[in-house]
Amino acid sequence: MKRRIAVLVSNDLNHDQRVLKTCATLQTHGWSPNLIGRLQNDSKPLFIPYSGNRLRLIAERGFLFYAHLQLAYFFELLRNRHEAIWSNDLDTLLPAFLVSKLHRVPLIYDSHEFFTEAAGLTGRPFQRWVWLTLERAIFPSLTSVITVNASIAEAYHARYPLARGGKPLVVRNMPRKSVDLNHGKVVLEGDWRTQLNIPVDATFLILQGAFLDKDRGVKQAVACLENEPSWYLVIVGGGEEWHWANSQVPEFNGRLICLPKMPFEELRNLTGSADVGLSLDQGVHGNYWMSLPNKLFDYIHAGIPVVASAMPEVSQIIQHYEVGEVAQTSTPQAIAAAVVQVLSKTKEHWIAQCASASDELNWEQEENQIVLALRQAKAL
Repeated sequence: MKRRIAVLVSNDLNHDQRVLKTCATLQTHGWSPNLIGRLQNDSKPLFIPYSGNRLRLIAERGFLFYAHLQLAYFFELLRNRHEAIWSNDLDTLLPAFLVSKLHRVPLIYDSHEFFTEAAGLTGRPFQRWVWLTLERAIFPSLTSVITVNASIAEAYHARYPLARGGKPLVVRNMPRKSVDLNHGKVVLEGDWRTQLNIPVDATFLILQGAFLDKDRGVKQAVACLENEPSWYLVIVGGGEEWHWANSQVPEFNGRLICLPKMPFEELRNLTGSADVGLSLDQGVHGNYWMSLPNKLFDYIHAGIPVVASAMPEVSQIIQHYEVGEVAQTSTPQAIAAAVVQVLSKTKEHWIAQCASASDELNWEQEENQIVLALRQAKAL
């Protein structure tokens, strides 16, 4: 009989592909994942292939939200015993840590970002101090830590050089090896250009992200449309800048299209219909500067070239695998110039480059680190 492992997230579970892939890997190594998330006002029905429970909290954001989240997750873990706990991000770590000690079970901490340097804490010294104090109290004693790229792993190691777990393991958030890229041909389902009224000969750009908040490059992407009358831009996701872009839709006569979050398979087909994928995070926050966004790998697996801002982790992937162009600055003019450079090569060229890159950049190449994390926590 498989042992139960609690997997904690602070979202509503429906669009967290990293967590679902992690659970699949845990399942293949003898664990039965039980996902614990939260029910939001706009949450869709829950369809996940594992057991799961979404807790209703008294607020959607702010102090009350985080305070209730800690208490709700603590008591949920306390009354439902598990043989291990997998904590995703700093906002779930406190209840996971406390109950792991009370129940004497292994704990694995999976940090999806450099949390204390995130955009939401920039210019908010008290809130950052609270989270940093919590991190400093718990992180050094953790025996098993994972994060999403080498830069963040190095940053944590520099901050906590004597941590029991040593330098965090790295599990980059990549799709599973795609069956869509086959001998240089991408197989798509559905005609997204027709559905969105994008002409066949128009340039179709896409910018996706579950949380397109401040400084994610949405405004720069929209500005590119002003001087390029044959370009169309589709923005998929949610967040502050997504809502801003949605308010700008009437200004562009159908060339700016904003779509809400969608299931992964549907999004992959939409992405594969585009000509260019955009990843334009601005390096004004430590977390963004070190980020390696999921959308970068989603674009590659969909067979489309990437135009990105010059973040070090992203630039390294694009330049090493030759799957797009890095904009020299974050101005709309520089981004547009990079798009033009990409469009000077054929779709077949980019499909072939992306197919080659996806042979190495996939979840199957990363998940062995999850096994190491389980062993570090003495959960295997």
